[in-house]
Amino acid sequence: MKTAVFGSTGRVGQELVRIFAQNGQPVRALVRTPEKHIYTGSAEIIKGNVRNPEAVKESVKGCSSIISCLNTDGDDTLSAGLFTIIDAASHAGIKRIITVGTAGILKARSNPSLYRYQSDESKRRSTRAAEEHAKVYEMLLRTELNWTIACPTYLPDGKLTGSYRCEAEFLPEGGTSISVQDTADFVFKEWQNPSFIRKRAGLAY
Repeated sequence: MKTAVFGSTGRVGQELVRIFAQNGQPVRALVRTPEKHIYTGSAEIIKGNVRNPEAVKESVKGCSSIISCLNTDGDDTLSAGLFTIIDAASHAGIKRIITVGTAGILKARSNPSLYRYQSDESKRRSTRAAEEHAKVYEMLLRTELNWTIACPTYLPDGKLTGSYRCEAEFLPEGGTSISVQDTADFVFKEWQNPSFIRKRAGLAY
């Protein structure tokens, strides 16, 4: 069965669609501007907006799982989109969803009752994006979905190494970066063999 992918024109999303195609796994992608989807491979492309409930329901129809690589886009696209996706998953009877978040919403080691972005472990001045990702995490907590949130730290373009660290709920100690390619690799492997059900997964080298 197909996997519905949202945010497939972003950096991690495009890499993930490429990995799915390389492994002969079918995906269906909802995109606002199909011409931006530079790697389609065997992906089924549907034109539409993640804010549109009917477009999202059409995208997940007949799929067995959902992956979201949505960005914050400088507004509430991420949280609004996940609200629509969760609703569509419920209607379609889909239980498995993987999203790509940020290390800012992991637990702070110095105070696990705080998100990292709320502590001195985060060096970012702006917390807007992390707050949007936290909304998604809190939204997923209230569902009965088998969700996983991949939480990479600083995310430069790089290469696929397959050599990175993963830790449930925390950022691996001393981790400062992980490439787009290795982040997509983690998502694909977690899709194949779930190890972080209903958990945030901190990712870093």
